[in-house]
Amino acid sequence: MDELDGRILRELQHGFPLSEKPYDVLADRLDIPGEELWSRVQQLLDEGVIRRMGASFDSKKLGFSSTLAAVGVEPALVERAAEVIGAFPEVTHNYLRNDAFNIWFTMIAVDSDRIRQVLEDIRTSLSLEKSAVLNLPVKRLFKLDARFGLSKQS
Repeated sequence: MDELDGRILRELQHGFPLSEKPYDVLADRLDIPGEELWSRVQQLLDEGVIRRMGASFDSKKLGFSSTLAAVGVEPALVERAAEVIGAFPEVTHNYLRNDAFNIWFTMIAVDSDRIRQVLEDIRTSLSLEKSAVLNLPVKRLFKLDARFGLSKQS
């Protein structure tokens, strides 16, 4: 990554234009050809520097409910549990942790009743005790605006 890649990352995170041709707008802002911008963005994606590109909506303002959830499963059940959990469209992502509650996931659903139903479906599909499933809805939101770019190397 060089200085231009850092500028590209900042533009992608801070000022992605709502335009019919957003990459043309970004290329103009960065004063580089559109093909070079697209090539560099593709390279950053290929290298894993950029993991995901997409809109992020405030689900609560759109009338949805969300939660952080976790299940505790035996190590032999981890793959199956991940498949069961990931099969629900309400699950945005899940990840493995080295803890008694070893699979954590986030959900967005039409309402809290649907969240409870999905968690119950997961619990019964995996034959888990009620105590092996956590539902941790937001009580108070602290939102960090984490944005990343190049750091100066010494």
